[in-house]
Amino acid sequence: MSARSAIGLDFGTTNSSIAWVSEGGEPVLASFDAGDGATETFRSVLYFDRGEDGEDPVSTHAGPFAIARYLAAEEKTGRLIQSLKSFLASRLFSATSIFGVSYRLESLIAIILRALREEAERTLEISIDRVVVGRPVHFVHADDESDAELALNRLAAGLRNAGFLEFSFEFEPVGAAYHYESDLQHDELILIADFGGGTSDFSLLRVGPSFRGGSRRRTILGNDGVPIAGDAFDGKLIRHLVTPLLGRGAEFRSQFGDTLPIPNWVFGRLERWHHLSFLKSPKVMGLLYDLRREAFEPEKLDALIHLISHDLGFLLFRAVEATKRELSTGSSSRLQFEDDDLRIDVPVTRSQFESWIEEELAAISGCVDGLMARAEIECGDVDRVFLTGGSSFVPAVRRIFAERFGSERLRFGGELTSVANGLALRALE
Repeated sequence: MSARSAIGLDFGTTNSSIAWVSEGGEPVLASFDAGDGATETFRSVLYFDRGEDGEDPVSTHAGPFAIARYLAAEEKTGRLIQSLKSFLASRLFSATSIFGVSYRLESLIAIILRALREEAERTLEISIDRVVVGRPVHFVHADDESDAELALNRLAAGLRNAGFLEFSFEFEPVGAAYHYESDLQHDELILIADFGGGTSDFSLLRVGPSFRGGSRRRTILGNDGVPIAGDAFDGKLIRHLVTPLLGRGAEFRSQFGDTLPIPNWVFGRLERWHHLSFLKSPKVMGLLYDLRREAFEPEKLDALIHLISHDLGFLLFRAVEATKRELSTGSSSRLQFEDDDLRIDVPVTRSQFESWIEEELAAISGCVDGLMARAEIECGDVDRVFLTGGSSFVPAVRRIFAERFGSERLRFGGELTSVANGLALRALE
């Protein structure tokens, strides 16, 4: 990589991407072979595969290659791990055992980042060792600055282990601002709203010709964010449409003859990608089999055990994402999922979905209002609002900004790649 070119890396909860730019040029995104065609996003997943017979040796796959290997396996004897970024600030998770081998969180993240780097080097035909890396304004599970520092230290360890020699961090919405600004011919005061899988981040800043090439810190009027985004929205669909069919609210008879509810914590884990795969442990599976024997509706526990034991979380959440997309363009949809005897086919309306995510929408609204108040900026003074990230398609999310700033000021684009493009431009400075 020449001294007059730069790399931006967006390591996302659900998708990652990497972009290269030379001075005076346009950012170029690395592409990846997804099996059914090239893609500019690299799924932030791992798949540990033991083969059809469940025997060693274990092979490890990352990104679209992990998805392809997982989907090709008739018997899901492997282990699919997703949304590792959401654990970065969590002190409750430092390592996990996979087929008897303990892996630290930093090591798991390094496997993804190393595969991402190597594939990007191959498709871009450059050497990648220095990058500007995106980070959320607020990490999931971060209650204070020490938690955020822990998250950054873990991410830094993963980057080093993946072969990145030099790196610096930049807020993800600031990266999106660079993407938005790249062809801007006049100055603007903008609000960037970046909706990822685990966090929603906001930056208020001045952009345009007058501010390029100088200290970007002087143009940033404020940053804020909440650990709420696409995964939380998906979780609400799981809670209301799926878990009642898998035993939420069902009861069992205890060894003392009492009637008790099936523990809710099991279904809480089903609601998040990054927790679901960790239910497939001998201890949890043993508990579920014990509950099934004493359950008044054992068929629901059978469905739950089938979902977990066959590692169907990715397929289930893919169906949930399809339903969410349909609700973004229409007033109703159906959540449909089938695997052997496990069949789910339930209707849902957009109004139902919006009522289920009211708390999350209120948190996003409050965060935006708080940012504007601290920056002492009136909504009418903002020239444009740039919304990016998957959840920016959700109509209820868009209404938050249309009501405050006017729909004519809203701009969209590069929902999955704007941050990587902008981080590469940031790296040029």
